[in-house]
Amino acid sequence: MPEEDRLVPIGRVGRPHGVDGAFVVEGASDDEERWRVGSTILVDEEPATIALTRRVGGGRLAIRLDRDARRGASLAVRRSDLPPVAPDSYYAFQLAGLSVVEDGGRDLGRVVEVLPGTANDNLQLSDGTLVPLIEDAIASIDLDAGRVVVVRGFLG
Repeated sequence: MPEEDRLVPIGRVGRPHGVDGAFVVEGASDDEERWRVGSTILVDEEPATIALTRRVGGGRLAIRLDRDARRGASLAVRRSDLPPVAPDSYYAFQLAGLSVVEDGGRDLGRVVEVLPGTANDNLQLSDGTLVPLIEDAIASIDLDAGRVVVVRGFLG
């Protein structure tokens, strides 16, 4: 599958909300543009149009689609549909799988996933180590080289 056709998860169908067919989106993308009425998303890889968007208790997102969606279904978009990011910014999915080295060359493993945090996101490495995505910890991120460089001594 070409890179631009790969899917990027943006949430999952959660519990129903109200009697109008809306549901809470679990793990919803923070990108508000993604959830605009009239936007097309993929539900288990099939297109659906967002018919309603609202915020519910605790600021959670609830949406209604133009068709039924089973609870737990994945919500995604194609990479080619994502807007470009600003310089020195990255989508979380782009960091998963990158090798991680200390700026002295010591291999620290690979990024398993990016975990959202209260103050900052964290890179979870293959050995379970968490590296905060902050300037004090990250010396550089090079997507072309497939590498994250961590400031020497930051992890001990």
